[in-house]
Amino acid sequence: MEVAWLEDFLAVVAHGGFSRAAENRNITQPALSRRIRSLEDWVGTPLFHRTTHTVELTAAGESFQVTAEETLRRLASGRDEAREVAQGHAELLRFAATNALSLTFFPAWLRRVEATLPFNINVQMVANHMEICERMMIQGQSQFLLCHHYPAASTLLAPAQFRSVHIGDDMLVPVSAPDGNGRPLHTLPGRADAPVAYVAYRPESGMGRIVAAALETALPPTHLKPTFTSHLAKLLVTMALDGRGLGWSPQSLVAEHLERGELVRAGDAGWDIPMEIHLYRSRARQSAVAEKFWSHVAGGAPTA
Repeated sequence: MEVAWLEDFLAVVAHGGFSRAAENRNITQPALSRRIRSLEDWVGTPLFHRTTHTVELTAAGESFQVTAEETLRRLASGRDEAREVAQGHAELLRFAATNALSLTFFPAWLRRVEATLPFNINVQMVANHMEICERMMIQGQSQFLLCHHYPAASTLLAPAQFRSVHIGDDMLVPVSAPDGNGRPLHTLPGRADAPVAYVAYRPESGMGRIVAAALETALPPTHLKPTFTSHLAKLLVTMALDGRGLGWSPQSLVAEHLERGELVRAGDAGWDIPMEIHLYRSRARQSAVAEKFWSHVAGGAPTA
């Protein structure tokens, strides 16, 4: 069995088919199919149901996915730890963070935590949208993930493989540019015959998942007409400032705009979406310094 076969298998799962997975892996589709067949021969059972138009995991494939992800994560973690020790960087901590939190929350939180740490750390940070951050965690490229959490929103980080600690709180608030009288240009909830202009998060965004879940499970009915879509919360704030539509934005990003009157609320507090800020890690063993850092944070280090 080759490690590349596991990466091929997970690529097919992630991309929902062989064509896009082959493109992602930079190999031909026939070559990818042969490698998946070889993996299935090694496992001893089919891992995918194949039809003309769809590829779905078998029950055995769903079970094997957990093993494949955990194996690659442990290999990546072990390799990186060995390299860091060899290079004298054993204190390195690798973080992934969603774009908004990397700007608004992470620097001050890390400073507070470091003020109480009894050891020194070297921090490496990668910021991106939620889905890429989740993939980095699944593949073992990051030891920790800083992200927003909302109970009804989906995540790729299975509780059996990952755990998290609540380290802060945030709020998504509906905002709009004001008209000449200081009232919102765009207001909730909109009407069926006149949906309100809306700047929306893309589905791969963590906050996109949270807003979608809140609209489905917690907020009153709305009539929204998307006019702009992005995974970047800061860009959506810029579009809201430009009057393109209302949007739900992290309070930490728009507080100053609201104070200056550049943005106003597009709905009362009943439209707010409360979120928690969580720090995630794999349940598998981490490097010695990562384990010490986690114990310190989970044991009651400063939160927001």
